[in-house]
Formats: sequence, C-alpha cells, structure tokens
Amino acid sequence: MEPEQIREGYLVKKGTLLNTWKVVWVILSEDGVEFYKKKTDQSPKGMIPLKGATLTSPCQDCGKRTLVFKISTEKKQEHFFQASHVEEREMWVKDIKRALNCPQAGKKFARKSTRRSIRLPETVNLSQLYALMRDPEDGVKELKLEQESKLYNHCFTGATVVDWLISKEKARNRPEALMLATGLLNEGFLQPAGGLSKDGAHSAEQSVLLDQDQALYYFADSGFFCEGYSSDEDVLLKEEFRGNIIKQGCLFKQGHRIKNWKVRKFILRDDPAYLHYYDPTKEDDVPLGSIHLRSSVITAVDYVPDAKKYDVYGDLFEIITSDETHYFLQAATAEERKEWIKAIQTVSQSGK
Repeated sequence: MEPEQIREGYLVKKGTLLNTWKVVWVILSEDGVEFYKKKTDQSPKGMIPLKGATLTSPCQDCGKRTLVFKISTEKKQEHFFQASHVEEREMWVKDIKRALNCPQAGKKFARKSTRRSIRLPETVNLSQLYALMRDPEDGVKELKLEQESKLYNHCFTGATVVDWLISKEKARNRPEALMLATGLLNEGFLQPAGGLSKDGAHSAEQSVLLDQDQALYYFADSGFFCEGYSSDEDVLLKEEFRGNIIKQGCLFKQGHRIKNWKVRKFILRDDPAYLHYYDPTKEDDVPLGSIHLRSSVITAVDYVPDAKKYDVYGDLFEIITSDETHYFLQAATAEERKEWIKAIQTVSQSGK
C-alpha cells in the first residue's frame, strides 16, 4: 500500500554538501520527505526518512535566515528548509509533526538558542498569541514611527509589545512578557525593523526582543516598509509597499526577456495594488520586480508560448496589466491557482 501524500509545494533547501540555498519541490508523505529539482521531475533529488527523525522549528542555525525548520534523521543527518512566510511554515511543521506522530506534542516548549534556552509556559501557543496581537481592535497597534531620518510604517516598539502582553494578562510581569515576546521573535512572527532591534536579534549570545521605546519591530505578515528622506522618485517607489499583504507564496514565473521559468516568492498588496516578486533563496527583502495590478486582467490559461520547452504544464494563469504587459505564472496546484486568481482580481478591481 502506497504511503499517503500529506503536502506538496515549493520550499527553499540548504544544500547538504555546499552551503547554498535552492528552491526545491517537496512532497511530504507518511513515511518521508522527497525533494525534487523541478516539480515535473520523476526521480527525487533526495529522500529523508521520517522513522526516528526529529523536527526543530523554529531553527536558528542558519544565521539571519528566518522561517527555517530542520529535520534531523535517525542517522544524524540534518536537512534545513525555509518557507516563504509564517503561515506556510506553520502548515508544513504541523503536517510533519503529524507524519512523525510526534510524542512530544503538547509538552513543554523549549526554544533553544546557540547558548541558552528560553523556557515558555506549558500552555503557551505562540500562533494563537500572534493572531491576538494582529487583531485590529484589541491587538498591538501598527504605527508610523520616525527614527534617524527614516520613517518606519506599520511598526511598533519592543516596550509596546511587553506592555500589551501584561495589559492583556498574557504575562504576569515584564520579565515573563519579555520571554514571550522573544519567543515570538525567535519563531519569526515578529521581525526587527531598525538598527537597535536588529542588533538585539542577531547578538552573539542570544536573540532577544528589547524592552525599549527605541527598538522597533513589525509583524512578519504586515505591510511594513521604511522610507528614507530622499528624492520624490524614491518616495513614490516606497508607496508601492504601503498596502496590506493579502496573499503570499511561491509561484513559477516566466522571464520577460529570456523565456525561461524560475520559482519566485510573490507578495500581493492592496491599495496601491501591487504584486512584488523576489528571489526566495536570498536573505534580503529587495524585490526583483513589481506588477501594478490596478485595472489588470487575470485569467486561467491552458497554453503559454515556449512553456512546453521548459517542461511547464498545467495550473497556469496570465496577468495582463493596464499597459498591456503580459505575465505568465504557474501555481503549485489547481486549488492554489484558483486562490491566487481570486485574490489578484479582488485587489485589481478595488477602488475602480
């Protein structure tokens, strides 16, 4: 009897021999994880058996890379994977735990750093806590904060996070609240926004959230962006990032000049309606390009010129912008294509 397939999709994986990160197509089944160079490949590049394996998430073994989880096999081989956003990592981790039938589930959470451990209460659920913090009415308020000739949008201070945790009775005192907040930072739910908070997040001894008014942070899935006081053109460019994040994840994209296909991380924002795309293997958040979606047309398509040459079939869709630029994309599954088309159509038509 074939093992049940639980989840499939794109992830970024660290090479087992070389210290390079590459996009791979991953299939999780009940007995193991297979990863392929391309979605259409028949033979996997590698197979990770789950019998006797352990899962580490969050994993901070990879420097400044966030959203990483680690599978350690019974034979002590380590495999590092990186998701494109928090929700995606949570879904993979949940399903891998299901496959492992994790005996530790529900026991004490221990966040291990390189030198010490942060021990959180047994009952804490950081995913639920993050959802409460994101609540528009009762959560942590996202503000515009000025620091060192820069304007940080959709952010808040470390002290604000600690105050909120105490006021909502999630922690009894500041040290306990700081421990919770640091857990959220280590899991990638919160991100450092300025120099001071980044120093705290990447200090040699341990990653910590700073309980200070000058330490700035933002939600991982927010519309955060930073403006410097420069030319009008630069400010106009930064306006692209003002909107809230509606959807994000990896898609296969056809190049404009050379018609080859590459996996890109996409972030869809509303008002102004933009779809930015990034190299998912890079540590920085600098987009490779952006698609202005206002008044664009998005449709599912069965055929894309030159696609067959690159072994690209199925789950394709096209975006035609208002200036008649054509973009061809492929989703991982038919359901995902439907979700992307619906989300982009909603954003492109709003405010008409």
